[in-house]
Amino acid sequence: MGNGSDSHTYAVAIYAFTLVNSQSFLIYHLNKKPKLVFMDSGQKEGSRLNKFLNNPSKALWTLAIPIMAGMGIQTLYNIVDMIFIGRLGGEAIAGIAFNMPLFFLVLGLTMGLGTGVTASIARFIGKDNKAGADNCAEHAVAMALFFSLLLSSLGLVFGKHILSSFGAQGEILLLGWDYLRVMCIGMPFMIFSGFFRSILAGEGDMKLPMIVAGLGTILNIILDPIFIFNLDNYGGIGFGMGVKGAALATVISQSIVFCVFIYMLFIKEHAYITFHLKDFSPSRFILQDIIKVGFPASLSMVVMAVGQAVFNKILIHFSADTVAAYQVAGRIDMLVFLPIFSIAAALTTLVGMFFGAKEYDVLRYTVRYGISSAFGITVILSVLLYLFAPNVIGFFTNEEVIISVAVTFLRLFAFVYPLIAVGISTGRVLQGLGKGLPVLVITIIRVLGVSAPLALLFVFQMNKPVEWVWYAMMISTGVAFIIACYWLITAMRNLPKMERIPI
Repeated sequence: MGNGSDSHTYAVAIYAFTLVNSQSFLIYHLNKKPKLVFMDSGQKEGSRLNKFLNNPSKALWTLAIPIMAGMGIQTLYNIVDMIFIGRLGGEAIAGIAFNMPLFFLVLGLTMGLGTGVTASIARFIGKDNKAGADNCAEHAVAMALFFSLLLSSLGLVFGKHILSSFGAQGEILLLGWDYLRVMCIGMPFMIFSGFFRSILAGEGDMKLPMIVAGLGTILNIILDPIFIFNLDNYGGIGFGMGVKGAALATVISQSIVFCVFIYMLFIKEHAYITFHLKDFSPSRFILQDIIKVGFPASLSMVVMAVGQAVFNKILIHFSADTVAAYQVAGRIDMLVFLPIFSIAAALTTLVGMFFGAKEYDVLRYTVRYGISSAFGITVILSVLLYLFAPNVIGFFTNEEVIISVAVTFLRLFAFVYPLIAVGISTGRVLQGLGKGLPVLVITIIRVLGVSAPLALLFVFQMNKPVEWVWYAMMISTGVAFIIACYWLITAMRNLPKMERIPI
């Protein structure tokens, strides 16, 4: 993403999915006619466009609040999951932390391509070409099958070696491999479910994916303690499998999510999209259309996965507890980024809509209002986090070393979270203007050009303590903030001047 620290693995992944859904939802509802036949560009009165133009600030919250609710479901699970795992000790947290770059890579590939699937389906439906939309969905299923087999096989064959190359050793390596091995077996369920969500997003169905995601989250929270702990105080009903149990709980819940999607899409035929897999034939045009949109998004997340792996390897140089602290702090980040990502997602759709309608003054007003709102909310959350960081971290672990390192991280980043809010929102605005390259370029500069090289220099050449790793991330945040703002200001200046001023 455009700006932020490299510990935001899950937060960014959640945001990527939510952004895809929100954009497609608005594309669909702004243009629909009865029976899912889209109106032509001259028929604005039946859409929500005029309502949003008349009150763009209200429109921002109309979109952002539901997005925030959907993201909150997954955020809740990630926090609860880390609380359970934290009870197993710092080595368990570190073992899972070394898996995060791999999962982020998988999410980057599938969600990035899912973005392409969503955009392609939305365009086909917009052209009233249902056959093309159906064919695109069939390509998505074929891609899900290919990546499921490929990534699961690679993980099972090379996973332990990859974890070792990341710096995991001894007990941490064994714990990490226990977790990864189970997750690889269940990876097809997650990949297919991701592509199914992208298909539904393409036709504007927000409700079913959110309901199914909520079901999976609730199941995972219920199953986690049963599989992780022995639960002796509750009659010994638990399996006591530790980190392996955490992975198994995730796999079981995701397999149920997968089955619900299969039932709704292929048996009940809930969706507007219909599948004709027996008659499926690959289309070079559709594949190119998906990849053209999905590749930059995937590449950006791959860059962040590389950055995550580099920082894990740097931090293990200090101790396993340092890696664990970094992982815990990353989960707390999600509380701060929840409103940022929601506002940013709403900005992307509104900016894209107003840009397409050539309402440039309304667009400028919306950008100013959205970014200032994200900045103000983040300042408040940063102050609260700075004051109560020890209390928040205490929910995850009672190990003093982990608490100390994580609290230092959060209190330092409290000073740059508002800059991250501006950077993320700016990147999403540029995407709404049809400029996909800036986010990728800024991500590469931030992660590979500034933060990782500086951290390596500080730790291995200058022998600085772990706080200097956080300083490297903070410096890169400042650099990304400056570049993003310059890019946005330039883009805003290049917009034509109009007479209409929003009230």
